[in-house]
Amino acid sequence: MFTFTRGPAQAFPRPLLRVRYLKVTLLLGLLVSLVVSAFYGAGLFLRPDAELEEFLGLKTPAPHTHSALQYGLVVLLSFGVAWTTIDISRSSLKVLVAAGALLELLTAMWVCHAFGVFFSPFPGLAALGLSFAAAFTYSRTDGGMRKRMIRGIFGERISRSTFRRLLNSEQPLPLEGRKCAATVLVCEILNQEKLGEALSVPDYVAINNAFLSNASDYLVEAGGYLDECDGETLRVVFGSPLADPDHARNACRAVLGLRDRLDAVNAECERVWQQTFDFRLGLESGEVIVAAYGSRRLSTFSVAGEPVEFARRLCTANPVYGSRTLLGAGTFAACESAIEVRPVDLVRAHPNRAEPEEIYELLALREELSAEERERRDCFWKAVILYRAGKWEESRELLERAKAGETGHNPVEVYLERLRQIRAGVAPAGLPLL
Repeated sequence: MFTFTRGPAQAFPRPLLRVRYLKVTLLLGLLVSLVVSAFYGAGLFLRPDAELEEFLGLKTPAPHTHSALQYGLVVLLSFGVAWTTIDISRSSLKVLVAAGALLELLTAMWVCHAFGVFFSPFPGLAALGLSFAAAFTYSRTDGGMRKRMIRGIFGERISRSTFRRLLNSEQPLPLEGRKCAATVLVCEILNQEKLGEALSVPDYVAINNAFLSNASDYLVEAGGYLDECDGETLRVVFGSPLADPDHARNACRAVLGLRDRLDAVNAECERVWQQTFDFRLGLESGEVIVAAYGSRRLSTFSVAGEPVEFARRLCTANPVYGSRTLLGAGTFAACESAIEVRPVDLVRAHPNRAEPEEIYELLALREELSAEERERRDCFWKAVILYRAGKWEESRELLERAKAGETGHNPVEVYLERLRQIRAGVAPAGLPLL
């Protein structure tokens, strides 16, 4: 069900349907096979054949291989060499495959000669040489180098589906930088110090890798771009490097599935080490700048912008409210009709910005709350509105109704504690700076 290992998991991509390269292969293979077949049909290889027969020491004409086989070989070499030359990323491997095909062609000639049959290698040589030259030339263009660039820049940080779409897209790769709408998801382990004290170093690394490998695999396969993956934090971007109008909705759907997966991983961690990692999540949507960042020593494709930092602050703010997943107003506005949430607080999202901003707790996808859960959520929502209006007693009554089913530290308890402080004469705090 999930990866549970003392080391990082390795992914091995399955073969992909590369439409871009398939089209070029079909075009080059067709052109080369037509040209070489025309040469062969016109008898342009007869003189080289005669000289080769003389070189082989054939005193009397030997039977020739049937022309239909030659035409078939020409087609096979034209398309096969074109495909491998275009699809293989490393130039040395391209040459090695072509050299292997040449060796097989010459071997076939000697084997046929040993059985007294003359096999002309010249049509095959012509097909191999022309196909390799044309395909190798194409592979040096921007389109031909696209696969190598994508693999080098993004590696295993994107899913097979995203790799395929990037490869076949006619849009240039956004390496020089562009602005786009995206959702940034940050997932962190917030009890690192406790785990470090309770576990040996190998076990500490293993439990962290259980979190990182399972979370990253799940989110990447859900369509996200793995922007950051270090000792305790994951940052995944939805909506880049490929534009996605539903980036916020897809990110929320992925988060809800991820929580279930990590709960299962934690159950196994509890069985093995009697310890669990406390993971929290933050999401924010908005305009970001995507580009290849870095220097000649270290570079990567990444995102920058206010949503990146705010998603991180939302993630680390979860313990304050007893929530597991907090959304910014940008994410809520982008997919309000697709998710179930409850308001958590009004905060100042930026020290230089006076306007308050609502943050929300993600509960479920739309229509996935039970009738009882929806009623408790609505009670909480009304209680928050009454609290902000200064109607303390009415707010408290609704919060008590919403409290059923809540355990431990949670947003309902946070507001009840605020009301207890107000009753004790402590003035309500101002807007927190998140």
